[in-house]
Amino acid sequence: MYGGGDNGGVDYGWEVMEKHKKGPHKKVRPNRNPFGPGVPFAKGIVIRPVIKKPKKPNSANRKCVLVKLSTGEEITSYVPGEGHNLQEHNVVLIRVGNLQDVPGVKTKCIRGKYDLPHVIKKTN
Repeated sequence: MYGGGDNGGVDYGWEVMEKHKKGPHKKVRPNRNPFGPGVPFAKGIVIRPVIKKPKKPNSANRKCVLVKLSTGEEITSYVPGEGHNLQEHNVVLIRVGNLQDVPGVKTKCIRGKYDLPHVIKKTN
């Protein structure tokens, strides 16, 4: 019991000392950012506009674009708002944001940056 050592002769057992040495257990969560950890935005070139259908209870046509990033990846990105004029070779800035009812769309375009203008307000 009292074998001497650094703690004044008290022996706490190997389990307690092992936990003391290793420290608290930290849960490692997987990074779900499609651009990589710590990258909020990415610039890309539109390859083609696509229309995606949402999952089961919802019914609509979600306007998306296929974007080739500056890193070389190809990602499907959602275009928010009513109407857009995106064509092939347009430059867009995209951010991380999961489109919940469309599988595979994990990014959104930012309106008012590069070739994607703000939403035009409809006047009667």
